[in-house]
Amino acid sequence: MNNIARLACAAFIGMAAVIAGEAPAVKVIHPETSTWSTPPNIPDLRSAWLLGAESETGPYAMRVKLKSGGRVPVHTHPDTRYSTVLSGTLYVGFGNTVNEAQMVKVPAGAVYVAPANVPHYLWAKEGEVEYQEAGVGPTGTRIATNGTP
Repeated sequence: MNNIARLACAAFIGMAAVIAGEAPAVKVIHPETSTWSTPPNIPDLRSAWLLGAESETGPYAMRVKLKSGGRVPVHTHPDTRYSTVLSGTLYVGFGNTVNEAQMVKVPAGAVYVAPANVPHYLWAKEGEVEYQEAGVGPTGTRIATNGTP
């Protein structure tokens, strides 16, 4: 079957499912009704899992709020994370030690990628920042101790 025939077949099946009333229900997730928490070692950060969970296999989305002036120390994640800045400006740096001069400004609407197991750090230098992280779990956060994440 050629590509055009495959696309036509897929479109027909999709339309048939909608006509038959099998369309999926829209699921709206409101961050304000999610359970927010603050890690003990990062008091200026609050986060909530919107989709998935840290220990689950599969895609996840987590909303994060970082207070004005707040910092996230050098840390790593076992998976690649894609972070979209929703409001404010986030400063991001990569490496085993914080170097403010090498941090990159990530404005609202922009996305930055933190590759798996790459040490990085964050700063809400100019005011409160809200961002959303997404990836494929299971995941976790390992904070550096003595320069080693």
